[in-house]
Amino acid sequence: MSKYSFGKSVTLNPATAVQRVTEALAKEGFGVLTEIDVSATMKKKLNLELPPYKILGACNPQLASRAIAAEPEIGALLPCNVVVRQDAEGKTRVEFMDPYAVLQLVDRPEVSALAAEVRSRLERVMAAL
Repeated sequence: MSKYSFGKSVTLNPATAVQRVTEALAKEGFGVLTEIDVSATMKKKLNLELPPYKILGACNPQLASRAIAAEPEIGALLPCNVVVRQDAEGKTRVEFMDPYAVLQLVDRPEVSALAAEVRSRLERVMAAL
C-alpha cells in the first residue's frame, strides 16, 4: 500500500493474473483500453531485463463520462491504472491506482462521489482475484 495505490499478492503467474484482472474489471463495467508491457519496452529500448511488469489502463465509460461532465480537464487523470508485476521475491502483485488519491486533486463534491464509487468497484476486482 502507498498513498496512491492499493493491491495484493496473488498466487497466479503474471499472465494469468492479467487475464483474471481483465475479466474481473469487465464484471465491474471496466474495459482495458491500453496494455503497456513495461518489461518488453525496457528490453527493447534500454536492453534491460526486468521481471514481468504490465500496466493496464482501465476505463468504465459511464463513470468516465460523468467525471468529464463534472470536470472536462479530468481526462489528464484517466484512465484507472492497474499494475500486474512480479516482485523481487518472485510473487505476482496486482496494484490499483487509488482514485481517492488522484481525484482529490479535483476539489468538487461530485468527483469525490465518483472516486468513492470507482474505489469500491476496484476493491471488488481485487477481492475477486
